[in-house]
Amino acid sequence: MPKILAIETSSELASCALLSGDTLLARSSSGVRTHSQSILPMVQELLAEAGIALRDCDAIAFGSGPGSFTGVRTACGIAQGLAYGAGLPVVPIVTLPAMAQACREQTGANEVLAVLDARMGEVYWAQYRYADGWHTVSEPALCAPGDVAPVATAAPLAACGNGFSAYPEAFAGRDFAAAALTDVMPHASQVAQLARVELAAGRTVSPAEAQPLYLRNKIAFTSAERVVINAAKAAA
Repeated sequence: MPKILAIETSSELASCALLSGDTLLARSSSGVRTHSQSILPMVQELLAEAGIALRDCDAIAFGSGPGSFTGVRTACGIAQGLAYGAGLPVVPIVTLPAMAQACREQTGANEVLAVLDARMGEVYWAQYRYADGWHTVSEPALCAPGDVAPVATAAPLAACGNGFSAYPEAFAGRDFAAAALTDVMPHASQVAQLARVELAAGRTVSPAEAQPLYLRNKIAFTSAERVVINAAKAAA
């Protein structure tokens, strides 16, 4: 069975996981400001616990977003660096089906709505159906909480994500939100599980091709970008 190292930093929770056959090892750390510092030590712990080297893995997976701009960029960058150094392919995994996978593991549901707080009064959301694998019912989107519009399903629709707890007023009275699992967040454990399917199907990219999924225009700038912007303003 393939060995997959997964990294997920799209939210306040940073996590990594190592999947090998039926064995899943995982680590997590809260605190969005420490993601870039916490991931590599956790990766080293997982590899040491499994008794393998990075080059023994078959692929590096990462949560590609949507999520925090800095967070998804961090996960992508770390995955690229590790994959370059070990000569491994990369498997980008969208965070919302990873949440759907976690929801299904808790509820057994085949119809899942994932809603993630996007800050700024908005949410990321998507709807999925499980039938011999995950199928997208509604593509990942960014909108106001009140505009989330799941497709009607014959089977019960399970809902998950911190978008429901972030904007309770917007979801009040909506049937699908009544029993939402608000503690379900993107995690490397589910990223690794979904990546195993993608790897088996040959859906991988090179480190250079790995890209985050952005649903919102960039809202943060690095120090170097701010220098360029300020220089341009001064020149103008």
